[in-house]
Amino acid sequence: MFDIQSGTPPAKKQRFHQILYVQVIFAIVVGILLGHYAPSLGESMKPLGDGFIKLVKMIIAPVIFLTVTTGIAAMSDLKKVGRVTGKAMLYFMTFSTLALIIGMLVSHLIQPGAGMHIDPATLDKGTVATYVSKAHASTISGFLMNIIPTTIFSPFVSGDILQVLFVAILFGIALAIIGERARPVLDLLTALASPVFKVVEILMKAAPIGAFGAMAFTIGKYGIESVLNLAMLVGTFYATAVLFVVVVLGAVARYNGFSILKLVRYIREELLLVLGTSSSEAALPTLMQKMERAGCSKSVVGLVIPTGYSFNLDGTNIYMTMAALFIAQACDIPLSLGDQILLLLVAMLSSKGAAGVTGAGFITLAATLSVVPSVPVAGMALILGVDRFMSECRALTNLVGNATASVVVARWEGELDKHQLDLALAGGTATADANALTPLHLAPETEVTRAAA
Repeated sequence: MFDIQSGTPPAKKQRFHQILYVQVIFAIVVGILLGHYAPSLGESMKPLGDGFIKLVKMIIAPVIFLTVTTGIAAMSDLKKVGRVTGKAMLYFMTFSTLALIIGMLVSHLIQPGAGMHIDPATLDKGTVATYVSKAHASTISGFLMNIIPTTIFSPFVSGDILQVLFVAILFGIALAIIGERARPVLDLLTALASPVFKVVEILMKAAPIGAFGAMAFTIGKYGIESVLNLAMLVGTFYATAVLFVVVVLGAVARYNGFSILKLVRYIREELLLVLGTSSSEAALPTLMQKMERAGCSKSVVGLVIPTGYSFNLDGTNIYMTMAALFIAQACDIPLSLGDQILLLLVAMLSSKGAAGVTGAGFITLAATLSVVPSVPVAGMALILGVDRFMSECRALTNLVGNATASVVVARWEGELDKHQLDLALAGGTATADANALTPLHLAPETEVTRAAA
């Protein structure tokens, strides 16, 4: 039977075991069991998780380039690019700072490190030396200079998200300025998007394998026991992240006319993928696709989400102030108001540019503590054993924050189809299965653009 309006046959309903998030949940559970009962075998599964993340990172650069370039080229007003970017950065700065403050307030209230009475002199600095050296190598000026690639093609080799975004914005602006003469190039890029997103669809079929390998390695190497030793810190961090999503982002969502819980349900496949791999980059291509299907314009999604992966890291910010105060409390180091304000200001700067990949939050914490002399950097050795488990929560919170930001900025810009958003979040026809990632948005948008031209 064909759909009367679209003239296309209805999508075949998937069986329960064929749904991606069901497969990922099963893979995570099996990975945990294997890592717990056969640690050495579980640890040997690491290449499966690493391999999947590399597969996804392989396709991120063309996805961002095609989405951003075609989105900007289709804009009739180039001032809109600056306006969208400006609004996105204002949103990022506001809620990233709020996340830092919340992490600090909860640490004062719960005091997860109190009573440990650790002597800083007994801590092994060698265990965190690698992270400290990486932190010293990253400066604000170095981060900004690194946005500019060596050549126009080098970002596609290195896979640096901000460099790809930089080139895509420039190329999109150039196409928009040229106008009708650039139409063949724009048509080519639009057509190229179809096979690129088909590659994403193919790669997502391997998501359960990647989640299984990453989770088996994590439990096999670090053990569930390592979480129990610092259960107060891990539990407090997870509770604070949930509080931030439900209360803070929930209030933002409610003010902008949608439910944060429904949004979380809508992106559940991406969240489970992040949970299994501890990397938010693994979900970047499908997250962009889903937010477009939820009614956010392609141009807004293309600018907000890739930028948010470096500048809108709510989970990382909560972690940084909470971990810093945990170390101070564990080592019985009193922090003055001036010390805490300095910690907050340094964290605001050092958190910008921390990529959404495993370990980036730990490196950023090292960069922050290196500038704040009151808290010993060696204290990071106290939380090294559980950082892998906390990185999952960081990545999950970051992902929800960026999904929320794309809807909010799209609404501010008048680029949000509210009916399509409501339909998607309610589980209607707009929520086409995440496995079906053909870029259906491209053809209609191109036709509209041509008609307007």
